[in-house]
Amino acid sequence: MASEIGWELYRSFLGVLKEGSLSGAARSLGVAQPTIGRHVAALEKALGLALFTRSPTGLLPTESALALRSHAEAMESTAAALVRTAASQGDGVRGVVRITASEVIGVEVLPPIVGRLHAEHPELKIELVLTNRVQDLLRREADIAVRMTPPRQETLVARRVGHIELGLHATRQYLERRGTPRTTAELARHAIIGFDQPNAFIRSAGKSLPAFSRDLFSLRTDNDLAQLALIRAGAGIGLCQVPLARRDPTLVRVLPRQVSLPLETWITLHEDLRNRPSCRVTFEALVAGLSRHVRSPSDS
Repeated sequence: MASEIGWELYRSFLGVLKEGSLSGAARSLGVAQPTIGRHVAALEKALGLALFTRSPTGLLPTESALALRSHAEAMESTAAALVRTAASQGDGVRGVVRITASEVIGVEVLPPIVGRLHAEHPELKIELVLTNRVQDLLRREADIAVRMTPPRQETLVARRVGHIELGLHATRQYLERRGTPRTTAELARHAIIGFDQPNAFIRSAGKSLPAFSRDLFSLRTDNDLAQLALIRAGAGIGLCQVPLARRDPTLVRVLPRQVSLPLETWITLHEDLRNRPSCRVTFEALVAGLSRHVRSPSDS
């Protein structure tokens, strides 16, 4: 029975999971609320499971619903990939390509690359997914990914474009006001911008920079764009991509010899998409654009 369940039931189920209510799911999916309710009830009956319980704040997922979530999300990604594939059929570079990248790369680096690409291929549509979560290309959550770690899956086409150096930076105005630290020990006397909760990159960086810990940070946020905005606002000293800082004459690098963290940068593509014109052209444009970004002035 479960194998005959239509995708629309899972779609409504996933909408309620994400929004927390029938009305929220109806708004996000553009479907009438009674329809969402019927879909969820039909899915519960077909599976023989209770998926939600009512609470004063909305619908709460049961353990069964949470166990099904990743599978429903995989179905959603596959359905979206099917639409992108269908839209890309035909001659020439056309259709939809979905790119995932980190927030800083997506906001600060990709816009001119994507802009030039679209100007050259106006029938191409680009979807940018900006997240620091590594999206799964094998599950087709995206078509192409800009990643700061080498891919582990063998069925991905990957191109290493180099490494992006991270270094400490501050505005000239901040350094004129507070002085320029000459050693890492002197950072303790400054307003340091850093993370709130540690992640894999922070733990790795901490091995080479043991002083760069949460206790040191006067200004804490896990949002990379917020950290960059704080640096640019003159609020303190923080980590910034060196190529980005070179664009801004108000930013000065601090302790360049003592603090240098490489971010290895890769462009990855699902192997099944390598011969699709839209994906191939987008992949090469990203490789060229990111290569220019990581290249130091002495390399050009």
